[in-house]
Amino acid sequence: MPRHFGDFQTPPELVAAVLDCLKREGKKWNRALEPTCGSGQFIAGLLDSGVAPREIQGIEIQDTHLANARQLVSDDTHLSITQGNLFNLDLRQDLSWKESGSLLVIGNPPWVTNSELSALGQGNLPEKTNFKGLRGLDAMTGSSNFDIAEYIWLKLIKELADQKPTIALLCKTSVARNVLKYAADIRLPICRAVIRRIDAKQWFGANVDACLFIVEVGAGVPSYDALVYADLTTMNPERVIGIRDGNLFADVHAYVATFTFARENELSLTWRQGLKHDAARVMELIYTESGELHNKLGETVAVEPEYIFPLLKSADLFNGNEKPRRAVIVTQRYLKDDTSRLKEEAPNLWRYLTGHAECFAQRKSIIYKSSSRFSMFGIGDYSFAPHKVGISGMYKTPRFQSIGPVDGRPVMLDDTCYFAACESAEESLALAELLNSHDCLNQIQSMSFTDSKRPITKKLLQRLNVPGATHERLRISDEPEGAIKVAKVAGLQAGEHGA
Repeated sequence: MPRHFGDFQTPPELVAAVLDCLKREGKKWNRALEPTCGSGQFIAGLLDSGVAPREIQGIEIQDTHLANARQLVSDDTHLSITQGNLFNLDLRQDLSWKESGSLLVIGNPPWVTNSELSALGQGNLPEKTNFKGLRGLDAMTGSSNFDIAEYIWLKLIKELADQKPTIALLCKTSVARNVLKYAADIRLPICRAVIRRIDAKQWFGANVDACLFIVEVGAGVPSYDALVYADLTTMNPERVIGIRDGNLFADVHAYVATFTFARENELSLTWRQGLKHDAARVMELIYTESGELHNKLGETVAVEPEYIFPLLKSADLFNGNEKPRRAVIVTQRYLKDDTSRLKEEAPNLWRYLTGHAECFAQRKSIIYKSSSRFSMFGIGDYSFAPHKVGISGMYKTPRFQSIGPVDGRPVMLDDTCYFAACESAEESLALAELLNSHDCLNQIQSMSFTDSKRPITKKLLQRLNVPGATHERLRISDEPEGAIKVAKVAGLQAGEHGA
């Protein structure tokens, strides 16, 4: 596979299965378009189907694939293959159709992200724009990274909307969800959507959750629900995903069941992500039996102890490990702290960090570009709260854990974890019990997508409505200055906590 084009050529057997699935939809199309046609597997399938559209067009950028696809053209077919970069075409103007009527858009667009293609130095990318209108850190970090297929999907819907097409593309299931959410955000005219899972490991050797995503674009009242089926042939859907209150839910029926009563007793929590440093070899340490600390390079680390904190990672939280086996170096108290102060305040730590300066120089994320030399993210007063409730973002099954100090030191979490700060051990235990309740876990199930690389996210947790406020649970929020403010819901008797 030419990796730089994210190119998975579709096996003929899968093409046939997709076309059979579409036939069962009971529709016929006068025209068909394959926007990234490759060697023309879907076009060949349409031509052999016995009910081929009267006109078929394909678009392909690569010379070798183009030559193969053009071999399908004959005098008795209304088939044309255009060489071009889809991202540079305006499908409203640059496609010239001889036929009119119903349009099917079908195919298998690239399965790579814009960042992967950029890293490989490839040019077949959409124009570098913040096409989702992201702000702040989201625009600087992973949230601005998107699958090329996602951009193609939105381009097709926008530019072909007036032709009311049916669009049926193979893609990652996460792409289908992102397209559905963004379409709802900007009110694209989707009137029906279906997700049918495929076995990407079987067909492409790819360890990713994938699907045939079918979208009907048309007039009338938009619908941003999608029926989810286990495969290409199953008659009954597993569930319905969809948009409610501006958010995408993994199971809209579970949403209705759990949120009706939860909204009556709502408790909002401020969730934080753990420490992000992208220098684990140097910053994360392991306790030895002799009491020494070693880094991941096998070196003994002897630095000022006030900069060392116990650390829990995702597996620790999921497995209920209360006693940390690791430690982490914390170079800042606040996000904008200048780490050069460590040269005077902690000379041993400064020598250690500068001795491993190359590790920090290799950090790729743009968030470090204008930051202090040994800076971290996910740091603030909340990080030093002695009591927390934490959860791993990496596991399908949500488990909340009460976390207390170790040897008088607050426990830090890494950036695969999330936490809410608490004022006391009693509050932390009570909140963990509440979050692990059947009702709260059902809410999470209705919102989370277990096939995602990170099923639990900060955005998901912020949407969580925690029932039980009438039982004098806690509301936890942040002052503008960053100090932690804890208030009893009953009476809202505010108190301040300094970490």
